[in-house]
Amino acid sequence: MVVFQNVSKVYSGDSIALDSVNFSLKPNEFVSVVGKNGAGKSTIVKLLTGEEKPSKGRVFFGAYEVNKLGPREMPQLRRNIGIVFQDFRLLPTKNVYENVAFALEVEGRAQANIDELVPQVLDMVGLAHRAYNFPHELSGGEKQRTAIARALVHRPALLVADEPTGNLDPINSAEIIKLILKINELGTTVMLVTHNREVVNHLRRRVITLDNGKIIRDEEQGKYVLA
Repeated sequence: MVVFQNVSKVYSGDSIALDSVNFSLKPNEFVSVVGKNGAGKSTIVKLLTGEEKPSKGRVFFGAYEVNKLGPREMPQLRRNIGIVFQDFRLLPTKNVYENVAFALEVEGRAQANIDELVPQVLDMVGLAHRAYNFPHELSGGEKQRTAIARALVHRPALLVADEPTGNLDPINSAEIIKLILKINELGTTVMLVTHNREVVNHLRRRVITLDNGKIIRDEEQGKYVLA
């Protein structure tokens, strides 16, 4: 599903974010990407979504060669990738239902289609009872569930969770990881980008470890290990 083929990314000032990175993800896989700040984790996400282009190498998502896509093709790619961020990025003037619906409205979906999909995804993340609450009325865990619902409403093939527990306490963190595991079990490929050692070690899934832009470890049933 995802292939990084000899990918390097160099920013201005000879800052090397990624250095000859090679890895692939299979459909329905769950992989954690770990590393210190500046290791290259965020760059991988940006290259995968087409926000950045590689300095060298090729990035594939399914049938798409991401680095060759033009502006017209990029929205279709991004509808196949759901992204969840640490800081939720909810619209404060819209309630939970409207935040999730907005992701469909911007691509011109019919209202009947929106009215069908939004309740389904809110029910899946356990927020049907909070549909008409606004972000300031939600707990941190509920905000993250809303963000996950928004990322899933397109029914993407891949969910990228970028530090999804970074602003949450241990109990809410555990609940969010449980939800992400459920999403994976239902058939969505998951890439978890995280600093959370406890979460990674508990999952016992594949772990890709980055250091100074290089993959230094790629292990099935891996652990959070940094040199």
